[in-house]
Amino acid sequence: MPSLSESWRSRCAHAVVACILSCLCCPSSRAQDEATAPVTLPSVVVTATRLPTPASEVASSVTVITAAQIQQKQERTLPDVLADVPGLNVVQTGGPGGTTQVYMRGANPNEVKVLIDGIDVSDPSSPDGSFDFANVLTSDIARIEVLRGPQSGLYGANAIGGVINIITKTGSGPPKLTGSLEGGSFGTFNQTAGASGSTGRFNYDFNIAHFHSSDTPVTPVALVPTGRPVNTDAYDNTTLSTRLGANLTDNFDVGLVARYVDTSLHFTEDDLLGPEALPTQGTTEELFTRGTAHLSLFDGRFDQTLGLAYTGYRNRYFDPNTATILEGNDPSDFHGGRVKLDWQGNINLAPGQILTLGAEHQLDTIAASAPVSAQVTNDAGYIQLQSSFGGRLFDTLSLRYDDNGQFGSKATYRFAPAYLIPETGTKFKGTIGTGFNPPSLVQLYENFPAFDFFANPNLKAETSTGYDAGFEQAVLDRRAQFGATYFHNDIDNLITINDAGTSYENIGKATTYGVESFVAYQPRANLKFRADYTLTIADDDILHQELIRRPKNKASLNATWQPTPAWSLSATLLYVGPWIDTNRDGESGIPADGYTLVNLAASYDLGHGVTAFARIDNLLDRHYQDPLGFQRPGLGVFGGLRVAFDVAGAGKIGKEGP
Repeated sequence: MPSLSESWRSRCAHAVVACILSCLCCPSSRAQDEATAPVTLPSVVVTATRLPTPASEVASSVTVITAAQIQQKQERTLPDVLADVPGLNVVQTGGPGGTTQVYMRGANPNEVKVLIDGIDVSDPSSPDGSFDFANVLTSDIARIEVLRGPQSGLYGANAIGGVINIITKTGSGPPKLTGSLEGGSFGTFNQTAGASGSTGRFNYDFNIAHFHSSDTPVTPVALVPTGRPVNTDAYDNTTLSTRLGANLTDNFDVGLVARYVDTSLHFTEDDLLGPEALPTQGTTEELFTRGTAHLSLFDGRFDQTLGLAYTGYRNRYFDPNTATILEGNDPSDFHGGRVKLDWQGNINLAPGQILTLGAEHQLDTIAASAPVSAQVTNDAGYIQLQSSFGGRLFDTLSLRYDDNGQFGSKATYRFAPAYLIPETGTKFKGTIGTGFNPPSLVQLYENFPAFDFFANPNLKAETSTGYDAGFEQAVLDRRAQFGATYFHNDIDNLITINDAGTSYENIGKATTYGVESFVAYQPRANLKFRADYTLTIADDDILHQELIRRPKNKASLNATWQPTPAWSLSATLLYVGPWIDTNRDGESGIPADGYTLVNLAASYDLGHGVTAFARIDNLLDRHYQDPLGFQRPGLGVFGGLRVAFDVAGAGKIGKEGP
């Protein structure tokens, strides 16, 4: 017999479905839908070619997520946004703030390039040089582009799996003020505030966001030794960001973006017996900033951008359970930094022919409380030709050469053609390219003699060759679309720990392949459905076994509905199939159960610039671990208010306004 909570959740789900179906069958409702629905603009993609390009002309597999979509689903952190993106598996150690990794098309987390406003934000001081997605809040994000497949031919290192490009909001128009308050389960209390606009030749956007949760169960009770308490996680994140721009002349402009993140996470580490009695405190400070100067010449036929960026990390950890034993070596203090100078020029050779040239110089550094300090430089140049023939054939060819101060030089390429048949709404696409991933500074230089583990300065870069091919088809007057893409990637020289467990070496080899497919249907302008399914096979070719944390099956269903101008409703169903994992004791090859999540969100425009909103995460209250040994949050209920005002007009901004 079902429990009361299960019966309640079941009735809620049936009520939502019945409400949607009844409104779909109502003629008067259908007429109102068409009259009040927002206009959808053609989609443009930047990441695939480094140039604004219509999505229909892009051969790469790209998912574009807008600020309106994030707001409609009420997703507060980047891991929440990426969870249902096809081709990705998002793994987070517990609740908000827990270390978060993304596996793209079966590639390792450090083989995914992550950019925020053109800044490479991976952490040079992390063990594998990867990016932790946990600390990115979403209130200032304008759009996210997820580009899948090898991209080193344009982006260089760490792009074997693909690129995730985060673009923040730009101010425009009269001054605007925005803000929000939200509270709910797990001791959640969040706030945001922002100001944006433009005046004359100057535009600005300022944003502050605070995320707080104080009571998230993470450690499975069965793992805690008898007599020890079961601690919950507590997370606090304050993010300050700004984007400034000035058009100094009609053909010359400058810009500055800056993002400062200050976080604190109380979490439970392990000793020889299991989860410790007292929580460890980890604090992180992150600073990302970039200045740009853009000049357009010859009536726009040649434009160029010069950029200077800085990425800075400071990570500190204090474990009260071992502080006395380590005699003051805690808190551990790690610093990572990156300075990057880049130039890009775009030349319009002829109608439909654009040549892009680029050059980069980069310096990565690490330092720690232990006596270790290291740095590495990388110089690169690239060239790309983007072509269009007759409005049907589009292709992009890019070549890049990197000269790394540690492992030497590497040349990479990428070719991406697409062919459109406008009469039938058909698109054929394919890409082939190479990638590489250099060893991290920690893998090269940081030794741990107390644990008989040492770095290997002779490591080589990981390399890959990958390709994909697929199609997209529009039907029913383009109200419905479906498509599928097959992908394949061979990765060599994988960096792994040697058999003795004392260092790293290049002995790994892996093959990943699979299919990404989708169906999208828009029966009315204000009602949308989309279903995605990803099959991923990822095998270790040396050990002949599955790679960990790459589920074979992943499926999602998203539905959004705006029944009236005031109401906005969203529902998401996510299924992640079983996978092979490693537990908290380091034992590998353990099967992990899959899980199914249902999330609901609703908002109502109260008028005068005020919107009320609420959401339910994990409606079915599924209890699951991903990764093994770390319990993910159960049923959560949240709600709050959002305000948006046009200061000049002392009136309301549209409900989807930034």
